[in-house]
Amino acid sequence: MTTQENTPSAGGFLKRAAPIAVIAIALGLFFALDLQRYFTLDNLRENHEALRAWVAASPLLALAIFVSVYAAAVAISFPGATILTVFGGFLFGLWPGVPAVVLAATIGAVIIFLASKTALGDLLTGRAGGLVKSMEQGFRENELSYMFVLRLVPVFPFWAINIAAGVLGVSLRNFVVGTFFGIIPGGFVYASIGHAAGAAFSAGEDVSLSGILIQPQTLLPIVGLTVLALIPVALKRISKQAASLDEHPQ
Repeated sequence: MTTQENTPSAGGFLKRAAPIAVIAIALGLFFALDLQRYFTLDNLRENHEALRAWVAASPLLALAIFVSVYAAAVAISFPGATILTVFGGFLFGLWPGVPAVVLAATIGAVIIFLASKTALGDLLTGRAGGLVKSMEQGFRENELSYMFVLRLVPVFPFWAINIAAGVLGVSLRNFVVGTFFGIIPGGFVYASIGHAAGAAFSAGEDVSLSGILIQPQTLLPIVGLTVLALIPVALKRISKQAASLDEHPQ
């Protein structure tokens, strides 16, 4: 009798554990096989001609493979999505490179987001550490606006935001909308770096991510979008303070 009563519970546990187990195994294999060595600017520089020839030979297949690899890398929380965005810009240009990057990153983020919502989400919370607590208040005040800001300005690691949003109960709609639109500016910037990398590599020049990001034409639009995204949060706080003064006049 006891065994029969426990069987559904055990089955439910295994079902909830399966997504996280797959993600953990995939991430472990990724590093065990040293696959991260392929996702570097040096590797792109050394193989740029072969990669462009591959895309030219089968553009649709290459795009599908790129989206799949990018989404899988984000889903296993590989901390190197930025360089993949550069690859996307290099391989496919701004169109369809940027849409492909945004779509792939959103798909991968949703996978780990949904996995962190399971009863075993605490295991993923351990990976994110105290970052989850750091984001809690922002999500409580305005999920969509805060998600947009987090995606727009990478204060926290991309993978940590995915986990924190799931653990803290952010709605799927707000997560998807905030992620999809929030990563477009950054995706455009990094894809532009990749788009310009081909000529730089051919000329023997170096390509620096940080150098381009601090240029005014790159930085100012991102700052402006961040300010706009923070306006709803600021208005909400002002409203709370006004309501508090009305309740407790001096």
